[in-house]
Amino acid sequence: MKVSALLTSAGINIGLCVLLWFLYSILRKQPGNVCVYFGRRLAQGRIGFDNPICFDRLFPSPSWIVKAWATSEEEILAVGGLDAVVFLRILVFSIRIFSIAAVVCLLLVLPLNYFGQEMIHKQIPSESLDVFTIANVKEGSRWLWAHCLALYIISFSACLLLYFEYRSIAKLRLAHITKSSPNPSHFTILVRSIPWSAEESYGDSVKKFFMNYHASSYLSHQMVYHSGTIQKLMDDAEKMYKKLAELKNTAANQMCEPSLVRCGLCGEMTNSFKLLANEAESVHDKEKPVLDQLKSDLKEKESGAAFVFFKTRYAAIVASHVLQSPNPMLWVTDLAPGPHDVYWSNLWIPYRQLWIRKIATLVAATVFMFLFLIPVTFVQGLSQLDQLQQMLPFLKGLLKKKFVDEVVTGYLPSVILMLFLLSVPPMMMLFSAIEGNISRSGRKRSACCKVLYFLIWNVFFVNVLSGSVISQINAISSPKDIPTQLAKVVPRQATFFMTYVLTSGWVGLSSEVMQLYALICNFFNRYILWKKEVSPDYILSFPYHTEVPKVLLFGLLGFTCSILAPLILPFLLVYYFLGYIVYRNQFLNVYVTKYESGGQFWPIAHNTTIFSLVLSQIIAIGVFGLKRSPIASGFTFPLVILTLLFNEYCRQRFFPIFKSYSAQDFIEMDRQDEASGRMEEIYEQLLSAYCQFSAASTENFKTQDSVRSDGNHDSEDMNSGEAAICMRKLWMLQCISGKEDDNKH
Repeated sequence: MKVSALLTSAGINIGLCVLLWFLYSILRKQPGNVCVYFGRRLAQGRIGFDNPICFDRLFPSPSWIVKAWATSEEEILAVGGLDAVVFLRILVFSIRIFSIAAVVCLLLVLPLNYFGQEMIHKQIPSESLDVFTIANVKEGSRWLWAHCLALYIISFSACLLLYFEYRSIAKLRLAHITKSSPNPSHFTILVRSIPWSAEESYGDSVKKFFMNYHASSYLSHQMVYHSGTIQKLMDDAEKMYKKLAELKNTAANQMCEPSLVRCGLCGEMTNSFKLLANEAESVHDKEKPVLDQLKSDLKEKESGAAFVFFKTRYAAIVASHVLQSPNPMLWVTDLAPGPHDVYWSNLWIPYRQLWIRKIATLVAATVFMFLFLIPVTFVQGLSQLDQLQQMLPFLKGLLKKKFVDEVVTGYLPSVILMLFLLSVPPMMMLFSAIEGNISRSGRKRSACCKVLYFLIWNVFFVNVLSGSVISQINAISSPKDIPTQLAKVVPRQATFFMTYVLTSGWVGLSSEVMQLYALICNFFNRYILWKKEVSPDYILSFPYHTEVPKVLLFGLLGFTCSILAPLILPFLLVYYFLGYIVYRNQFLNVYVTKYESGGQFWPIAHNTTIFSLVLSQIIAIGVFGLKRSPIASGFTFPLVILTLLFNEYCRQRFFPIFKSYSAQDFIEMDRQDEASGRMEEIYEQLLSAYCQFSAASTENFKTQDSVRSDGNHDSEDMNSGEAAICMRKLWMLQCISGKEDDNKH
């Protein structure tokens, strides 16, 4: 590829970026697009639809850029959570390390590559991009030590920055755990694979087991019901509620006759209220068998899983880690996810099926990965014009035109690959759901890893190994030749990676800030379906499983190409700077934080960065070997070992903080809550924290968290799983009865 083709691709992508950003600056000011560009603020009720018509709405403004740049990390933490801060820290780390790499490589490595051989150089637009890569350095050159030195500087700088970031984010995670409000998940474990018994229900088995083996710390439990059944019961209860409400209104209308001479709002207050209460009591007596039937149905639909609540955080974490029975396939315990993080449809899956599901999803993801070789091979062929002319001889005349040549080789391959890659995240989310994750954040992290592996393999390895599927399979069958293959073709394929950064990176960010899909849906709903109201369900959470792999893939391209093809570094820096602005704006205005993982995306970023460093060092060893520079190769071997040792230190020092909780922190938190008298309040919140209902059903019932007025939370009072699950369901029936019991609404 020539420099002119790269400039053509850059010009097209820059034009698209400017156009999209220009349109965004105008469209975000229109009242009809509030739900698209201010979803988070709309969900919090901090912005409305109606704005006065003003002339300023028709002109673009950079004020949103200034606002996004000036926002502090504390504000991002407050609105987006720790995961948002971690994601932005990944971008900041990338900006720092590639700024160092750009200074070193553009000033030291790039001139050596350009003048690596004695040749007559053409004008820059007519030059081949290969003359800017290490492929232009002649064999046995004494200047290859400069490439080795640059690799050392980049590697040591990356490790140093990784250490400081890992330490800082670990402190943020500990503060997130210890200084935030009491989290119900810290007192709760999820028990699966509960043994089935013909004599007693699952709920009775749970109560009996934990009262027997965890009597001093067991508080209560809540059963998990088979997916789909609970919603049917909710609908039945809602119909019952409406029927009883009609009876109540009828009784009230019969007794409440307006009078101008009587005090009060309607008639004599004492008689009317007595009669209404008596009527409600009669209604309650008539419907009591129905309530008993509802409870019985709930017991029949219990699954072999339950949430078990403990009196202290320490007791919960101990119970979640110890083996509960001699058979490790029974009474399996895990620390429960947060109430909003629970992935309910996977909780009822039998535990014995999980290993089969994981194997099946692994096989399916692998098959999908290999099927994707077809479009990747086609794209790789487009970047090589001679192969394309042989495959499609009827296009030979058209491809000889200069502009068509530049567009086909410099722009079209990356666009086609990006379009094909749009299907990857939804597929990986489906695989992660089938896999059996119990939390939404866990499903998103699993999908993030799958998308990351997929991109690294199909975008990087498949593009550089060969142009045909047969050759790719041959390369895989002989792993010892992979370093040599990479050393040969990575410098040559670096030109494709530059155009990929332009298309998938720059234009991808512009599409993200424009929210094209949401904008089209909003236009369709408002002007075709005539829907003016916006449902909160359409306000999305941040797609970490899509954006984190993309950012890390660009980091891989930057590390592997830094000393081989330094021209990619300026394009990467522009991408990361734009991403820093765009994503901060999206966290502030667009996405709602419905759940989070507590910063657990950082270990994924750290491990990927270490992999990228080691891969770049291995490729450098192969390149130095091909260039017959044994000194440079010899000095690079210790660098690989030092990088791996650094990773092992971080794995021992910081990774356990992201994997589990410390007993010291939990015991201190328990003591503080006991000293302040907040334990009773926490126990009351546990009663209704985990509710297996949809948001719509909860809104229809207009329920509240039910708590005991006497503050007594003995295990006998809260032993039934149905008491916790049915509380919201039966609240409206209890309040109609007019009886004052132990529950407050």
